[in-house]
Amino acid sequence: MSAWLDIIGIGEDGVEGLSRDAVAVLENAEIIIGGDRHHRLADKIQARRIAWPSPFDAMIDTIKSFKGRKIAILVTGDPLWYSVGARITKAIPPEEIRFHPQLSAFQWAAARMGWSFADLETVTVHGRPVEQIIPHLAPDVRLICLTKDRTTPEAIANILTERGLGKSRMTVLAALGGAEEKHFSGAASEWAHQVPDFHTLTIECIAGDNAQWYSRQGGLPDDAFVHDGQITKRVVRAATLSALMPYPDAVLLDIGAGCGSIGIEWMRAARGAIAHAIEPVEARREMIYENKMRLGTPRLSIVKGEAPGALASLPRPDAVFIGGGLTDAGVFDAAWGALRPGGRLVANAVTLESETRLFSLFEAHGGTLDRIAASSMISVGNYHGMRPFMQVTQWAVTKPMEAS
Repeated sequence: MSAWLDIIGIGEDGVEGLSRDAVAVLENAEIIIGGDRHHRLADKIQARRIAWPSPFDAMIDTIKSFKGRKIAILVTGDPLWYSVGARITKAIPPEEIRFHPQLSAFQWAAARMGWSFADLETVTVHGRPVEQIIPHLAPDVRLICLTKDRTTPEAIANILTERGLGKSRMTVLAALGGAEEKHFSGAASEWAHQVPDFHTLTIECIAGDNAQWYSRQGGLPDDAFVHDGQITKRVVRAATLSALMPYPDAVLLDIGAGCGSIGIEWMRAARGAIAHAIEPVEARREMIYENKMRLGTPRLSIVKGEAPGALASLPRPDAVFIGGGLTDAGVFDAAWGALRPGGRLVANAVTLESETRLFSLFEAHGGTLDRIAASSMISVGNYHGMRPFMQVTQWAVTKPMEAS
């Protein structure tokens, strides 16, 4: 299948910065699609111009309607790095597209800061909640962030300051690679710059004495979450996340979510991972909302209802955690039926009744059974001792590939 669509990355230096092939495509194009800024950067090229609509998804059918004509799409920098190119390939096969990449904003920013790409993290909050940056914050971490508009640096500065990272060095880089390039720098706690809407933000995290940050590995402290006692304890949660095996873009159903700790840690652990937290109690759903915003997983879906009924409207998951309702009629069957072949199911039990149910499921489907025992320190007069938690029996199983 031959390519009929060209997607061209363009920078602040406009057409002059493009490759010979990309210039030839533009000069021969009948139709050029892009944002206002992109059209200004290539304003001497003669062609029919079409601007991006809002919402963007409305453009896909328009693009497809031009198949057979000479059409080019202008985007910023690298079309496949947090750009519309990746979205277009979901609707148009990649083999039908020729990509012409330009330096990305990330590369420009790293070059200006003198930072090694191997030693930093990239993140975007463009069109996404700013809280998504929270899981990336840790001492001495270097971040390059694509932003929404001029309000983003102040919002991120507030997040950093609230978490004891107010000394962190922030730099806004605007019009990178162009004649009007500008830089604005300062500590997060003192941020007061008025910056342009279109820019890239770099952050060098510096932790103060009382800095609050958490690892992205499973097992956040229990007090990181707002909860009413209905929470999978830290040690058990770490074992549960290990058994669930999060990976990029995977979908989890958390049945009986409580305060949402499993779903939140699932999303923190892997890029693009999504969780649907199923919880019937309104007060706990409110806790889940507060926790997901505080801990940087704003895209976590909170589902009002109970299994098995609540599962019917949800996407087919790559993993399921049953933290409550294991002995209720139909819960396991619905969860197992929804789980895709090759997916993981993990269930925890603390009562004799639920342990009995786990053993019967283990006999029917295989997997592994583990008993997790943990203790925490308490005061005993002038001394200290260890008080055990209730033991948890954990069943983990992979659904066979041949299963429906």
